[in-house]
Amino acid sequence: MTVTLNDIEAAAAVIEGEVVRTPSTHSRTLSQITGCDVVLKFENLQYTGSFKDRGALVKLRALSDAERAAGVIAMSAGNHAQAVAYHAQREGIEATIVMPKGTPQVKAVNTRRFGARVVFEGETIDEAAVRARKIAAEEKLTFVHPYDDEDIIAGQGTIALEMLADDPDLEVLVVPIGGGGLISGIATAAKTIKPEIQVIGVEAALYPSMYQAVRKLAPQSGGRTIAEGIAVKTVGEITREIVERLVDETMLVGEDDLERGVLLLLEIEKTMAEGAGAAALAAVLAHRDRFAGHRVGVLISGGNIDLRLLSSVIMRGLVRDGRIVCLRIEIPDAPGTLSRVAGIIGETEANIIEVYHQRAFSVLPAKQADLDIVLETRDSDHVRDVMARLTAAGFRVSKLTSGAGVPAA
Repeated sequence: MTVTLNDIEAAAAVIEGEVVRTPSTHSRTLSQITGCDVVLKFENLQYTGSFKDRGALVKLRALSDAERAAGVIAMSAGNHAQAVAYHAQREGIEATIVMPKGTPQVKAVNTRRFGARVVFEGETIDEAAVRARKIAAEEKLTFVHPYDDEDIIAGQGTIALEMLADDPDLEVLVVPIGGGGLISGIATAAKTIKPEIQVIGVEAALYPSMYQAVRKLAPQSGGRTIAEGIAVKTVGEITREIVERLVDETMLVGEDDLERGVLLLLEIEKTMAEGAGAAALAAVLAHRDRFAGHRVGVLISGGNIDLRLLSSVIMRGLVRDGRIVCLRIEIPDAPGTLSRVAGIIGETEANIIEVYHQRAFSVLPAKQADLDIVLETRDSDHVRDVMARLTAAGFRVSKLTSGAGVPAA
């Protein structure tokens, strides 16, 4: 069996009025930055914060009365969990969710809020799947796979119907890939409606599972990624076949690209995306030549990011862009020196955020000290101007990295 456009259109009828028909909006600023016409699809505006609402409802509505009465189980790093839990609660179905231990707290809390029993197991979604299968067999629960299921795929494919209805001129669709359910549904619908459209998949570089699978490469993935929603080591059998047949290209994006995508969506579009949700934009930013001059549909697949992680991404992004900087200045340990340094910095219109005197942990002579100053600046050019002014005043200045206080080269 394979998924067809008819299946996806039937899924659209199931979810009509039950999930949010999210907007597709042209982004003038992101288009200027990337060199292509960017049209954003805001799936982060779904009730549970991701596209997973679609497939979960379609799957649950397809259950028999006996399956509904027995209950369901799913494994998920968060978004599938929330979607299954929410729609199961609405449908009066008992739900159990097995999550990896590193799942962001916001996702676990919301899953419990929707009435599901939550079990933590393993470090990855694959390890959680083993426990979920075991519980399903022991308790005779219906397993709701997050991606390798025809009903799930059909539900996710409804996104393409909406995107092409809103903007028939789209030439390229850029879609995150975890296990492949989302891109399989989108590619099936899009390629049937508009065969010439290009469908580009995006994976986190640490988890290139589909990239490797379609190229028959030995699977090799792992590590800490902010895109935990697509950190999948084993792709689906159904999804791999569809991706091989319909997806034009699979791109890999690094952690810096993912972080930048999250930050730009927040700063420019005023919308919150998780790492996986920003993966499509990250690919367009990292591979601008590939998309230049095209009208590109960019899917924001989810917005369930832990606020502590978001805070870190924001601060790291400001440091990367030169808008927050820490300078180490060698000064004589004498009265008035700090005032003099502050005066020079003030003349450049940089804003002093924090000041640290390093005496005991400095390698300088006893009558000197390291002065570490954290500044808010406009950009990297502004930082260079501040450093030039301090150097001209006779101070030795170095810029610290965002690590453990080591002067940057």
